[in-house]
Amino acid sequence: MRLAVGTITLVTGLLVTLGLTMLHSVGMHHRAGMSYYNQQCVWLVVGFAACLVAASVDYRRTRWLAWGLPGVTAILLVIARVPPYGHLVNGAWRWIHVGGFTFQPSEFAKVALILGLAVYAQTFRRRMTEFVHGLVIPGAGASVILGLVFLGKDLGTTALLSILAASMLFGAGTRLRHLVPVGLVGFVLLCGFLRTDPVRWRRVEAFLHPELYGDSIALQSIQSTIAIGAGGTYGLGLGNGVQKAGFVPEQQTDFIFSVIGEELGLQFTLPLLAAYFAFTAAALTIARRAGDMYGSMIACGVGLVIGFQAVINIAVTTGSVPNKGLALPFVSYGGSCLVAMLTLVGLLINVAFRSPRESAGEFLPDSEDREASALQGV
Repeated sequence: MRLAVGTITLVTGLLVTLGLTMLHSVGMHHRAGMSYYNQQCVWLVVGFAACLVAASVDYRRTRWLAWGLPGVTAILLVIARVPPYGHLVNGAWRWIHVGGFTFQPSEFAKVALILGLAVYAQTFRRRMTEFVHGLVIPGAGASVILGLVFLGKDLGTTALLSILAASMLFGAGTRLRHLVPVGLVGFVLLCGFLRTDPVRWRRVEAFLHPELYGDSIALQSIQSTIAIGAGGTYGLGLGNGVQKAGFVPEQQTDFIFSVIGEELGLQFTLPLLAAYFAFTAAALTIARRAGDMYGSMIACGVGLVIGFQAVINIAVTTGSVPNKGLALPFVSYGGSCLVAMLTLVGLLINVAFRSPRESAGEFLPDSEDREASALQGV
């Protein structure tokens, strides 16, 4: 367990440091100057404080919070669509602006969904193989958050949360024969929606035929792949990137991987992929050794959401999938994402510190299961 916690801590620290370094590099040529770097440093302090709180409070005493957090998040997602608090940015209702403070509630929906599904799995752990308790009820609860994120036109986060919810339910015991049909129906509905939405459908067409949209929708993807290719094995050198001078829009957020590829090359991008893999593997190790189903599902959800988001972001940056608008965890600019991710890291460390030292690697039953086993023995 110490190795897993050490891996989580080391990888998180290295990724955050890499993110600040690349934002400093972007700020050298961007019109916003060093504002990205300075603001990210402020959010890092906030995120570190959130991480300490999440790691300090015994996660087993937060079940009451886990039941209510999805409801609070749903309210915030509704407020994000109500002016003057909600702000429409790039065609999506993702932001809430109160005074001088702006945040993205869909980022904290990740925390809410993980905790909500975790506490549900703990409560109904013996009935997760049933269709109603294993899929219908938790699926309906998750669908509320997914639907609100979807209505905010944040399709990338909707897809990520859908994959996360399905994976956590499967890990909790929901049968594949229940999950697969629902997944297929969801995929068909998504395709139908994309076909009826001209803006989103053009993104799909730009992905399939980038040469036809090279000066518009496909510009980011094309220039991103050019930047990564120009970096080669060793990169052009830190601060020497050319594409960040305006050729790749929003390079400090969704496409920061292209800056890393261009300036630092394959010698850094491959270890970056390995770092996310190590993080996910360590999180799943903590999940296996957790002391109860609640902690196991929290650790599983944290590892999966960070791993999935990293894979999707890098796939978008390299032109492997259509543009989804997801940040690279711990590296991209964005206060809401950084604070949410560091909060999840705190929860993960919390579970690890309070897990039993079991060499077999299986999580122990909780008090109710131990009492039942004792009665059966008598």
